Amino acid sequence: MRLELSETQALVRNTARTFACERVAPGARERDRTGHFPAGLLLEMAELGLLGVNVPSAYGGAEAGAISYALAMMEIAEACASTAVAMAVTNMCAELITAFGTEEQKQRHVTRLTSGQAVAGAFALSEPQAGSDASALETRARRTADGWMLDGSKQWITSGDRAGVMVVWARSGGPGAGGLSAFIVEGGTKGLTVGRHEDKMGLRGSTTVPLQFEDCRLPADALLGQEGQGFKLAMMALDGGRIGIASQACGVARAALAATVRYTRERKAFGKSVSDFQAVRFMLANIQTELSAAELMTLRAAGLKETGRPFSREASMAKVFASEMANRAADKAVQLHGGYGYIARVQTIYEGTSEIQRLVIARDLLRGAS
Repeated sequence: MRLELSETQALVRNTARTFACERVAPGARERDRTGHFPAGLLLEMAELGLLGVNVPSAYGGAEAGAISYALAMMEIAEACASTAVAMAVTNMCAELITAFGTEEQKQRHVTRLTSGQAVAGAFALSEPQAGSDASALETRARRTADGWMLDGSKQWITSGDRAGVMVVWARSGGPGAGGLSAFIVEGGTKGLTVGRHEDKMGLRGSTTVPLQFEDCRLPADALLGQEGQGFKLAMMALDGGRIGIASQACGVARAALAATVRYTRERKAFGKSVSDFQAVRFMLANIQTELSAAELMTLRAAGLKETGRPFSREASMAKVFASEMANRAADKAVQLHGGYGYIARVQTIYEGTSEIQRLVIARDLLRGAS
């Protein structure tokens, strides 16, 4: 495995790092305090190619690859986790439509995502009674004379109130995974209602809302991929999304570690810096060691994806390890420093809980052993 970065990867990382330091980090605390959505920052990120890092240039993307995307996500997440969440979902939707959409869908929708014209993308899969078990969702899609009609509800949808383009899953056939299809829905479509914002403990600059579909009419070309292919699309998108969340977790852990190092150097106890105590140094060393391991696992999964090799197991391994590592890093930061830790908690939940990641890993492992 080649560990050094290519010229393109280093350029993307450095561009994201500079932007994160100069534009994203300064307002991060205020965004979290007020719940201000970073629409202006997303538009600036679009101009830098950060809303379509792994999307072909023909559709406005940077065409820089999955490793570059992971590197950029780490930099943005270190500066502001809320901004990173909106970036992650927008990239995920753009990649999904690029992979399975028609040429017309790609020209119409992907370009709006990568350019920032759509503000953000939204991934509408979860429902009140269907979180980890996507095959149990109940939103219905039925054919009409000129297209489709959606009825149902979605829950915990990131950027759902802001997204100009969203991918929505609904049941177009019978029970189980084989009855699911995916649809492209534009924000503001008649019959789509956005519910109240979730009052979260952190990530308050990233909006999370329920969506209600009631006689929501879609054109025939709203179907993404083939009818009944929705579950496959969701699982493939989540595999890539897990690399994004692992990257995000690494960024959050970096921020927690950097803040704690600064604090323990400055804080005095018993006549010397807290960082001079051996127990504190051991804790910091453990955080750095686990963080470095998580970064390598994440980049390995991204590398497999970039070269077209199977990466589902590695993505889940990176996601479960990085997200739980971020929790541990945040917990130690709280212990040593104060209230920097709680925003890391959600990374063990979205894009599949830690329990789901372990099921994916074990299933792939056992399949390979047969």
